[in-house]
Amino acid sequence: MLPNLLNILDIFLVSLLLYGIYKLMKNSGALNIFIGVLSFLALWVLVSYVLKLKMLGGLLDKFVSVGAIALIVLFQNEIRRFFVMLGSRRQWNSFVSLFSPKETERSSMQYIVQIVLACKNMASKKTGALIVIEQNVSLDPYVLTGERLDAVVSARLIENIFFKNTPLHDGAMIVSNGKIEAAACILPVSGSTDIPASYGLRHRSALGIAQQTDAVAVVVSEETGQIALAHNGSITGQLTATELERRLDELLVQHKSARQLRRQHREPSHAAKAPGQESVMASQKSGNSDLFDNKS
Repeated sequence: MLPNLLNILDIFLVSLLLYGIYKLMKNSGALNIFIGVLSFLALWVLVSYVLKLKMLGGLLDKFVSVGAIALIVLFQNEIRRFFVMLGSRRQWNSFVSLFSPKETERSSMQYIVQIVLACKNMASKKTGALIVIEQNVSLDPYVLTGERLDAVVSARLIENIFFKNTPLHDGAMIVSNGKIEAAACILPVSGSTDIPASYGLRHRSALGIAQQTDAVAVVVSEETGQIALAHNGSITGQLTATELERRLDELLVQHKSARQLRRQHREPSHAAKAPGQESVMASQKSGNSDLFDNKS
């Protein structure tokens, strides 16, 4: 009975590993290369072990013998991203933040409102912008390519950074731990071929950082004034300010404290809240929604 359970566990773990590799390849845009490698391995097995063609099989064996080195060369970015995510200290810091979800939610909501308001104003003026919000994977290598600021996130400051012809407008602004870490940063450009032709270099850079890290990238198009959001290897365009706020809230607040939020919803009372705090939070949320919907 025990060996059977171990075999089932072994199959489940292998299936989970293959699914994780598939998702990683798909998000990074290297899925076609991964499928090509699997096709080559299938051809090698067919030639060498099924048809037993000695000459062609021996030739393919030479390629397979150096397969590990070839895979490292082909998937060096994906391998690097995997180990960076595995060893990131922020992965462990996010566990500690689970014990203070209310504080995380309040601080996140403050800078999310400022980012959304700035994007709404810049979209109305067709001012190009690229804002990257760090999550678990560190963006320090990209911060070093720009100008360090370490400033509080505010809509006016963001608009000043991306104002045309200013020294810091060309490049990405990186937000880390609720602060503007740096501006004019250089990001990796995505090489995906399925990006719409209307998307420019800012969109490709946003998709590139979303493919290599778990960061959230917000783009305001200089040509059309449309807002787009890139995350987890994909990009979504034509967002309104309200939709952008909802998406950022889902990715930056609710995703981090989903368990705590569900636990709070199940609680019959909110005695832990200070008197009047619930009404203040509700009015603040209502005011932010009116601000994004009505401000010209």
